[in-house]
Amino acid sequence: MTVVQRIRVPAGMAFALIFLYFSHPRPDLFLAGLAPALAGLGVRIWAAGHIEKGSQLAAGGPYQRTRNPLYLGSFLLGLGFSLASAQVWLVVSFNLLFFALYLPVMRREEKELEQAFGSDYDSYRRQTPLFLPRLSVGNPTEASLSAPLTRNFQWRLFILNREYNAVMGFVTIAVVLWAKMLWS
Repeated sequence: MTVVQRIRVPAGMAFALIFLYFSHPRPDLFLAGLAPALAGLGVRIWAAGHIEKGSQLAAGGPYQRTRNPLYLGSFLLGLGFSLASAQVWLVVSFNLLFFALYLPVMRREEKELEQAFGSDYDSYRRQTPLFLPRLSVGNPTEASLSAPLTRNFQWRLFILNREYNAVMGFVTIAVVLWAKMLWS
């Protein structure tokens, strides 16, 4: 595990505390930011219900559109809440921090997946974008993968992947921002 992989969660938590302290939400930006944050939470939930980390190559559900839907969901969550903060410097800081931490992590994880899944991952990687999702429907990866695709969302995987933590984090941050907006 690289240094960036180890520090990404603590760095995110530190940024969240700084973010909550310095945010000054306004009703219009709170609502505007809540939309992408909620979409990001939805993407994370969808992705968590399709992945069995370390045991099977996830290529179905949201993984048909992007190789990193969990990170895409995290980005949308952070971007939305940063917008809701009504502080441009927090939006800029979030973007810089996110890409400085997560692009190297995505690249490192690609190497790990290539070692674990070989030609299946190579084929999947060639057909599926790294981060920004492919918007077209269809499943071009199915014919080229030897492993079956997981198509149906499974609540068991959502729980196993502890995605309820993202839900609790979303609710906590939304409530704190709402409270700051009401009492400022």
